[in-house]
Amino acid sequence: MNLSLSALTALSALAFSFANVASPALADWPATLAAARGQTVYWNAWGGDERTNAFIRWVGQETDRLYGVKVEQVKLTDTAEAVTRVLAEKSAGQDQGGAVDMIWINGPNFLAMKQQGLLYGPFVADLPNAKYLDLGPTAAASVDFTVPVEGYESPWRLAKFVLVHDALRVPAPPGSMQDLALWAAENPGRFTHPAPSNFMGASFLKQALVELTPDPALLQAPANDATFAAATAPLWAWYDALRPNLWRAGETFPENQSVQQQMLNDGVLDIAMSFDPASTAAAIEQGLLPDTARVFVPRVGSIGNISFVAIPYNAANRDGALVVANFLLEPATQAHMQDITVLGSYSVLDPARLGADQAAAFAALPQAPALPGVAELGPVLPEPHASWMTRLTSEWARRYTQ
Repeated sequence: MNLSLSALTALSALAFSFANVASPALADWPATLAAARGQTVYWNAWGGDERTNAFIRWVGQETDRLYGVKVEQVKLTDTAEAVTRVLAEKSAGQDQGGAVDMIWINGPNFLAMKQQGLLYGPFVADLPNAKYLDLGPTAAASVDFTVPVEGYESPWRLAKFVLVHDALRVPAPPGSMQDLALWAAENPGRFTHPAPSNFMGASFLKQALVELTPDPALLQAPANDATFAAATAPLWAWYDALRPNLWRAGETFPENQSVQQQMLNDGVLDIAMSFDPASTAAAIEQGLLPDTARVFVPRVGSIGNISFVAIPYNAANRDGALVVANFLLEPATQAHMQDITVLGSYSVLDPARLGADQAAAFAALPQAPALPGVAELGPVLPEPHASWMTRLTSEWARRYTQ
């Protein structure tokens, strides 16, 4: 449901806590389109996946063709790079003409930018294509790592933690993190995870934490010394048992998901992981994984979230960024993105809000044996508050790298 005028007013009132100016109502979308024409949007986005990079290039081609708005991807290895750039500009008093127009942002960095007044908005509810979103207060598009979005970032793709196995070598994969540790003890050296300094490695630790902690409700509030110690004690005991049975005895780790996927393809590992349920089917399509690779999730489900884009408060090409954010929510764009031959990322749109022709476009998308259905992916477990990931990766590094 679109936000009512009163709700929008309430959201706008919240902007006093930020050092930016709330966006004007975008009822006059043609004026925004006119102002955006000729702009180049510098979209700062993680550049570690070529299929995603190709999709972003396609987005730029389409927005240029349709609206005269070009997109230039600024490839990041860490989203914090873009946050640091915006923060440096604010510190220098550069409140206009900033170098970063749009960011593919994650929960911890969104929280940091929101707290430091580095975001433009609220703007999401006023995008024309917001009518296809569920923007209720508890909807997935309204919360990021337990932090209320409040219109300061726009959704564009779904993500969910999954494990990947070669069904030929592991016909019955482990059904829980405890089972995974037992399996690794029986198959030493055949499993590992990316370094926790990488998002994928940190996500693996978070999945284990959510499964193993005695009180998962603690994870929905900001971590403090006491709650962190209590909640993570079972995790470290579990990891201490797992680590000696990891590839190379847990002394070194693949840099990222792509490297780990190659190790699975080469037969070095039997189990890998991803935060994209469709990535396995896509990799098989590209010849990057064997035909026997399949996705599985723990019996209790797995953590999941929505990927968002945000616009810095001082973006030089703000109108162009709004146009791109809106284009990402077009049903045709979302269907193209979900096509396994393109990207395979699941749509953020509410199916109940689609017209018959729009729904038919999704129904007609190609299928693949390794492409899981929604039921196969199990329940979506809520991400911990962003503060947990920061503490988790720091504590892992303290325990296992020093």
